Amino acid sequence: MFKSKRLSINPTMTDTLVGERTSFEGRIRSEASIRVEGRITGDIECLGDVIIGEHGSVESNISAGNIVLAGNVQGNLVTKGHLTITSTGSLQGNINAASFIIEEGGLFQGNSQMETKLPAHAPQDQGDDSENEYKPASAGKGGFDGNTVAI
Repeated sequence: MFKSKRLSINPTMTDTLVGERTSFEGRIRSEASIRVEGRITGDIECLGDVIIGEHGSVESNISAGNIVLAGNVQGNLVTKGHLTITSTGSLQGNINAASFIIEEGGLFQGNSQMETKLPAHAPQDQGDDSENEYKPASAGKGGFDGNTVAI
């Protein structure tokens, strides 16, 4: 009588919102995008995008498809896509991204490493699979691999 429909998850749609007056402690895993306007303490693993709003505050390591940072993050960020720190954003931690933009007024203190191809989550054992291997951008397509302090 009732047919079960399996809904497909669209990683570009925001599935989870942590509101401005909400705090959360623990690990979050999501197949869709996450927006943080409140406070999170704990790791975030997301196949979609992670957006930290202007009022968002995160003490966490974040792994996501793309990351937009308009609030504050203390932790390491890994993205297979783009990382944007807006003019109101602040990051204290390390970055591993394919693309990295800091708008004027944005703050970043840490190390950055740009990669041409990154998995959504860093593999435990890379083995000999050269297709999934980390490849530094400086190996032929430009990029930056070093320390950055923006004041």
